[in-house]
Amino acid sequence: MEKAIEFTPDYISELKDGEIFVFGSNLAGQHGGGAARLAYNQFGAEWGVGVGLTGQTYAIPTMHGGVDAIAPYVDEFIEFARQNSDMKFYVTRIGCGIAGFRDEEMAPLFREALNVSNIVLPESFYNILTQ
Repeated sequence: MEKAIEFTPDYISELKDGEIFVFGSNLAGQHGGGAARLAYNQFGAEWGVGVGLTGQTYAIPTMHGGVDAIAPYVDEFIEFARQNSDMKFYVTRIGCGIAGFRDEEMAPLFREALNVSNIVLPESFYNILTQ
């Protein structure tokens, strides 16, 4: 029997040990709104850290330019997840809130994540990547 596909919940209110909340940030790590504020208030994102793992969060900057400027940070995240198979990464709709991008713009950056078993994507990203 095939394993059911898992998607990142629309709202995450708690995480188990080893679960990581992946959110869009800014390079300055000023987590003032949206998923970044939730990451800071609930899951241990550190103020002033705009990239990478802190607490039970992983920050991917999305406020410093277009999709091409964001892509290297997504690639870095995917490689980090590959190397940390003991963690499970719940990717939010990164860049689709305050940063103002559309799912159709951001989802293709996560194409390689489809091949990484410990990365869970939002359903909207998955649907775009598999259509």
